[in-house]
Amino acid sequence: MEVLQRYGYPALALLVLLEGIGIPTPAVSVVVAAAVLAGHGSMSLPLVVVITFTAAVAGDNLGFWLGRRAGRPVILRWGRRVGLTERRLTRAEDFFARRGRNIVVVARFIDGLRQTNGLIAGAIVLPWRQYAIRDAIGGALWTALWVSVGAFAGGNLDRVRAFLHRYETTALIVGAVLLVSLPLLYLWRRRRRATHD
Repeated sequence: MEVLQRYGYPALALLVLLEGIGIPTPAVSVVVAAAVLAGHGSMSLPLVVVITFTAAVAGDNLGFWLGRRAGRPVILRWGRRVGLTERRLTRAEDFFARRGRNIVVVARFIDGLRQTNGLIAGAIVLPWRQYAIRDAIGGALWTALWVSVGAFAGGNLDRVRAFLHRYETTALIVGAVLLVSLPLLYLWRRRRRATHD
């Protein structure tokens, strides 16, 4: 992709970040292209992973705070310029209401929700801590998927394996902490809610 060859990592970061605040960008294509370029030695695969993940989570959290501060009326007023109509926002809000907070984890994989999940979560006043944890998990999975696709397309699988092997212990520890802490957090909140009722 020409924009990556010209502007490199800042272009990757900006395009992924902007998508998180509701501005349509070709973020998936850019991430895949960056991983392909890394396979040819034009970019660093570890940097592509770190920048993609950081920009995705930062963009979503920026979107969350914009949604929290601005609220639904302002989102609708400005959202029309980027295709976020009242009908689309209402559908997304209903989807959040039906599926619960855990939809944030998979929102990154659903076109439309990927661009607006932060804005919606902020506008419906989802607690930030609950949002941030789920968004980080979704961002990590999304990054892993599209960087792997690009690495496969760019013949970079050996470097992906080496990178994963290097951080295998860290990833296992983080995964174990998340697997233990999320159910505990759920039980704690449920017990707390029961004592307040």
